[in-house]
Amino acid sequence: MTLLARLDRLPLSRPHYLLLLLGGLGYTFDGMDSAVVAFLLPSVRDEWGLTNAQLGVIGSATPFGFLFGAACAGLLGDRIGRRRVMTSALAVYAVFSVVGAAAPNYEVFLAARVFAGFGAGAESAIIAPFLSEFVPAARRGWFVGALAGFFSFGFVAAALLGRFVVQPVPAGWRWAQVVTALPIVLLLWWRRSLPESPRYLLASGRAADAERVVVDLERRVRDATGRPLPPVPATAVHQPAEARRIGLLSALKYLWSRPMARRTAITWLIWFVITFAYYGFFTWIPTLLVQQGITVTKSFEFSIVIYLAQVPGYFSAAWLGEFLDRKNTIALYLAGAAASAYWMSQLTDPVLITTSAAVLSCFLNGTYAAVYSYTPEVFPTWIRASGTGLSSAFGRVGSIIAPTVIGTSAATLGFAGVFGMTTAVLAVGVVCTLVFGLATAGRSLEDLSEDPVAGADPRSHRPTWTDPRTTGRRGN
Repeated sequence: MTLLARLDRLPLSRPHYLLLLLGGLGYTFDGMDSAVVAFLLPSVRDEWGLTNAQLGVIGSATPFGFLFGAACAGLLGDRIGRRRVMTSALAVYAVFSVVGAAAPNYEVFLAARVFAGFGAGAESAIIAPFLSEFVPAARRGWFVGALAGFFSFGFVAAALLGRFVVQPVPAGWRWAQVVTALPIVLLLWWRRSLPESPRYLLASGRAADAERVVVDLERRVRDATGRPLPPVPATAVHQPAEARRIGLLSALKYLWSRPMARRTAITWLIWFVITFAYYGFFTWIPTLLVQQGITVTKSFEFSIVIYLAQVPGYFSAAWLGEFLDRKNTIALYLAGAAASAYWMSQLTDPVLITTSAAVLSCFLNGTYAAVYSYTPEVFPTWIRASGTGLSSAFGRVGSIIAPTVIGTSAATLGFAGVFGMTTAVLAVGVVCTLVFGLATAGRSLEDLSEDPVAGADPRSHRPTWTDPRTTGRRGN
């Protein structure tokens, strides 16, 4: 398709970096919202005299809302457009952050945390597939990995809020949530600066709108670079199959159909493994270490070191993803996380524990950068947002069950046993990714997922199928 070939041949320049900043700011506030809860819990416990069980429910509220938000965002993104879902999700998240800040009691606060998590989850699930559709294949892995790297800035900001707002300021836990609601002002910028995805517009039969978006992007790239645009390559780019109205059941039916089941299974597995390990480790590390007589995790310095270690993790993986391919980068960082976890399980010195925890944080978050790049690449345009959202949602199951599984296992397996079990989960992720993962670097989104040639070798991981929306015509 000439239009998509024109889009993919554009050099990465200022207009693309503006999209990176716009989406990255969304991820920054998503990360801040997710991380700030840990710093709010002591204050809300004192405010309403809550039990540990009630605090546990609050801790699970955000990932619970995140799960449903991610699933809904994907389905809606393929129906009504990526841009509309992204801006609506931001509004939901910001509004309920304010509701949480003003909550008069535990019940209102809990509901606000669920709905804020819903908005954050919806936004998080739609940003990567949305913006990946603007980026040339040669730089897509770096771009989306760097986009996910903005999460790390949110975690650092949450730690700073906890230290300098929640602790010393009267009613600081309320003011911290007001700060997390500030991205509501981004809506004015997003509505003016964010175009809809040309790939989505083409799949929706809106070729004229797609043409206008591409023409405008070409103009801005030409102005930014000050050079003529590269020629349109002669190699054809397949047009996305036309969109159809899909629901949860029809999306699942397609994602688990014979041509797609393998890549869906490995993508869901990777999301589950990394999310289970991340939330399992960082929920229970403080408690398990205190049981060992080590109290370093109670310090602000421990939290900020772990959060700062996310930054090199995300951005190094974003860079390596273009050279090693996304699947190999995922496997490398999962293996690094497994080794770091084992190392940490053998330590007793507070300085070394802090160091190993930082290395573990670096590798786990580097895995996330590669996963955010990989996931939108393996699904066709008409179901890309749904595929990404459902993968992220399945990963959130890991975040919900990990604290319970590890908490139960700690009583029987002990400190080293818990780390050994989670290390084994990471090792399974490494092997499955290397054996079953899809090589995506340098290939157009249509080449990866919308090959019109029927009967392709299934070992090539390029699914082909007969489009159920048509008779006698092949789709993606």
